[in-house]
Amino acid sequence: MNLLIISPGYPSEMPHFTRGAAESGAQVWGIGDQPLAGLPEMARSALSGFLQVPSLWREDHVIQALKSWRQAPKFDRVECLWEPGMLLAARIREAFSVPGLNVAKTQPYRDKEAMKVKLDAAGIRTPRHKRARTMADCWEYAEEIGYPLILKPIDGAGSADTYRVNDQEQLRAVLPKLRHVPEVSVEEFVDGEEFTFDTICIEGRIVYYNIAWYRPRPLIARSNEWISPQVIALRNVDQPDLKGGTKMGYDVIKALEFQSGITHMEWYRKADGEVVFGEIGARPPGARQVDQMNFACDIDVFREWGRSVCFGRFEADVQRKYNVATIFKRAQGQGRIFKMEGRDHIQRRWGDCIVWDNLLSVGSPRRNWRQTLVSDGFLMMRHPDLKTTMEMADDVGQNLQMYAG
Repeated sequence: MNLLIISPGYPSEMPHFTRGAAESGAQVWGIGDQPLAGLPEMARSALSGFLQVPSLWREDHVIQALKSWRQAPKFDRVECLWEPGMLLAARIREAFSVPGLNVAKTQPYRDKEAMKVKLDAAGIRTPRHKRARTMADCWEYAEEIGYPLILKPIDGAGSADTYRVNDQEQLRAVLPKLRHVPEVSVEEFVDGEEFTFDTICIEGRIVYYNIAWYRPRPLIARSNEWISPQVIALRNVDQPDLKGGTKMGYDVIKALEFQSGITHMEWYRKADGEVVFGEIGARPPGARQVDQMNFACDIDVFREWGRSVCFGRFEADVQRKYNVATIFKRAQGQGRIFKMEGRDHIQRRWGDCIVWDNLLSVGSPRRNWRQTLVSDGFLMMRHPDLKTTMEMADDVGQNLQMYAG
């Protein structure tokens, strides 16, 4: 089994997937636009070979370079776990007659409007939506859909360049900020709690899934610097108030004809219990949510992904033991972090529950919180009881503070 991974060293979770595929028994080959020496050691040690290209975004050149790569075998699978490279992976599959999503089946995962149109046809509840290419389109569709509404890039990932617009005045203020975005989706704002539905699939069959809860929903967290965003991977994914989201997740996988690999879906639960689709990517969630899945069940999702994609088997014994909360921190002020308060309190009270301390150290330059959810680091904590998990997550959010200057 020879697996080609596009960009095995970036983003930060990719070396773990590269390692997981190699540990599953596959021969893993990589292609990327950075030198082999620049890859993290975890990725380098897992690769059977690596091809550096000048750019991953000149797709015809990449395909030609692969055809000329004499060291490489015939590839059995081609995978990309990074949103911008999804269509490149599909084009390589077509060029080399490799199984997996082709360009036509990949397109809805990269085009939010095409995605929603296909799900509408399948009877899945999506927000009311329109594709807008001009400011005039935005004004017209805003009146048609009604306020409040959401503007987001057609091919975006996460909540970057995503805005809630409450009225005409806010629309007038937001539109200039989106001039660099060729197409946007103008859609109904769905007021509700936001969750994920993350899967590993084998030939369209879901063999593992995870549900995580955003506290608060990402759009609010991205709009308020003082918030310490939380993501909680839930232990009890079978509780009654999640069943609608689970069914929707299964229906979405079927409607979009996903085959083998990992997916990340987001959905809303309104106050009246109605569930509404958000979006889905044919990729893993970011911000270390795969690690949350590992800590929730004491398994290795990276390896099971590799085994599922390469050999059609998922072998982990999934026992959901813990809720796992990740609390992302943002320092107050700008410059270098010079002080941290409350860390000793958190350690004394919850130290046994901390599974990963990723907080930046004093002296580190502060990160741009608008560009990364990870911000200035995080604590990852776990506990079997959800109420206790929420209590310790809120304690970190409120009482652990970082200062920069």
